[in-house]
Amino acid sequence: MNKFSLFTFSASALLLGVLSGNTLAAGERGSDAEAQEMVKKAVALVKSAGADKAYKVFTEHPEGAFKDRDLYVFAYDFDGNCLAQGANPKMIGKNLIGIKDGDGNAFIKGMIDMVKANSKGTYGPYKFTNPNSQGYELKKSYCERGAGDSMICVGTYVAK
Repeated sequence: MNKFSLFTFSASALLLGVLSGNTLAAGERGSDAEAQEMVKKAVALVKSAGADKAYKVFTEHPEGAFKDRDLYVFAYDFDGNCLAQGANPKMIGKNLIGIKDGDGNAFIKGMIDMVKANSKGTYGPYKFTNPNSQGYELKKSYCERGAGDSMICVGTYVAK
């Protein structure tokens, strides 16, 4: 491959990553800013495509949509019913308002209460399983009000 071809390939790969919404980052953990950006894109998709279609995209993340390293979208209604879950689709349809972390924090209820009061914000830290490491880690989640009485969130794991 000559220098021009290598440059064209590299530029095309970079452009494809930018256009697809995926970020190119050196670290294995997503940042707070990236989580907030993903939530904003997720809320925009709910508004443009409708909640049901958006929730399917958040859960199945076709072509890498709404999944980047340890960042993924999850959505709950204000009663605590899981509407979308980008890391564990088995959670969808379950009412998890009372679920608690290892320290006894009812974190889904805490996020819902925060979104009801402020429409958006960061909740945490709380302990949650990191799908990449399979270990419990401290996490905080940025959430915004979604369609109707629901919230859309993306969490970041707190570096040790």
